[in-house]
Amino acid sequence: MNKQSMTDVIVSKKASKNLTWETMGADLELSPVWLASACLGMNSATSEQAKAIAGYLELDGEVVRALEAYPTKIWDQQIPTDPLIYRFHEITGVYGSTLKTVIQEKFGDGIMSAIDFSMNVEKIEDPKGDRVLVTMNGKFLPYKSW
Repeated sequence: MNKQSMTDVIVSKKASKNLTWETMGADLELSPVWLASACLGMNSATSEQAKAIAGYLELDGEVVRALEAYPTKIWDQQIPTDPLIYRFHEITGVYGSTLKTVIQEKFGDGIMSAIDFSMNVEKIEDPKGDRVLVTMNGKFLPYKSW
């Protein structure tokens, strides 16, 4: 089973059980953001995590092996048309250079890791319209000279 087939099975089972990533994450004691990413094929799970996820969803060993498999992280290189994904693309287009400048001013020449990384999504209720709070936390990796 490849990652795409795995994702199709997991998403279908999740929907049939009327589950949310938030509920699954709480029940499995995993970050809902990381859990969704692994189930959508963009991260690999440890053997223990894969067995727990598959067991929770009542799925077989093929899904366990697919969850454990290391992904090839490839995504569409064109500008996304889904409005939510497009907004993140727009944010990096508008604020990418600003973030780079501010981060490098504070830390020096380097990057924020997307490997030693965590992310959280929260809903902030507001009478003017609910707000989305996305927190990204990545280790700073300085460039080396030699």
